[in-house]
Amino acid sequence: MTHGYAHAKDEHLRRLRRIEGQVRGLQRMVEEDKYCIDILTQVSAATRALQSFSLALLEEHLAGCVVDAAQRGGPDADAKVREASEAIARLVRS
Repeated sequence: MTHGYAHAKDEHLRRLRRIEGQVRGLQRMVEEDKYCIDILTQVSAATRALQSFSLALLEEHLAGCVVDAAQRGGPDADAKVREASEAIARLVRS
């Protein structure tokens, strides 16, 4: 089974590594007793980066997995749409 993000896997991994670096930077800032607002600014940047990654992945899921299932029809299509709706709801709540 090929996932919708397969064509951009390397780019996704690069983005996640950058986010990982941002989080490590946050740890370092706390260890070094940096100013609270500076840390919060970096938390906001890391959060935006994760949100951006999530939206890109969701878009690929909708364009690939959900569209493919919808074209086939049947219960799998309904399940994929429901699954995507639940994922969107989780993203909105976060």
